Amino acid sequence: MSPAMLELLGNSLLETLVMVGVSSVLAVAAGLPLGVGLLLTAPGHLYERPWLHRVLALIVNATRSTPFIILMVSIIPLTRLLVGTAIGTRAAIVPLAFAAAPFVARLFETALQAVDRELIDAARSLGATRWQIVWKVLLHEALPGLIAAVTVMVISLIGSSAMAGAVGGGGLGDLGIRYGYQRFQPWVMAAVVVVLMVLVNAVQLAGDVLVRRLSRK
Repeated sequence: MSPAMLELLGNSLLETLVMVGVSSVLAVAAGLPLGVGLLLTAPGHLYERPWLHRVLALIVNATRSTPFIILMVSIIPLTRLLVGTAIGTRAAIVPLAFAAAPFVARLFETALQAVDRELIDAARSLGATRWQIVWKVLLHEALPGLIAAVTVMVISLIGSSAMAGAVGGGGLGDLGIRYGYQRFQPWVMAAVVVVLMVLVNAVQLAGDVLVRRLSRK
């Protein structure tokens, strides 16, 4: 592979890391309160509000059931409004965050459901407020599960970022399509696949190590 192509591969990797990194932060920022809300408003929980739980679940399920490519196209006006363009790495971050937030919210809800209810009841009997129970019991006890959820989300975003690249989002997907497919350079496509595999395995390894360390505490 020529030095110019290596440089192009490096730049594409950087674009993918930016897309995945920024959209992951935004998705966690939106998905965590959404996941907590789904749990707390469920029947029998701290803020039992069945109608609100159904509304939140409907929003999450509707977004999750929309294919990413359709979601990305359908929110182009919003993407232009937020970042001023519908093409490029910056524009790809918006649909990636929109797609990942409800996905990780469900994963967060599942992780929080695993917290022993006896711990919650014990905290309530000791006079803890609802906010204290959420912060010091639910989020604290579910932290390894939350980290595992974020790991799954980041890996999912790496795949989605490659798809976004195929329609002008930049990154490794864009490089693979433009050079590997359209210019008939299969070694470029192979290099992109290898880099994506290394990236996914690195994220999974880091997530696993962090989960194990937190689980021992």
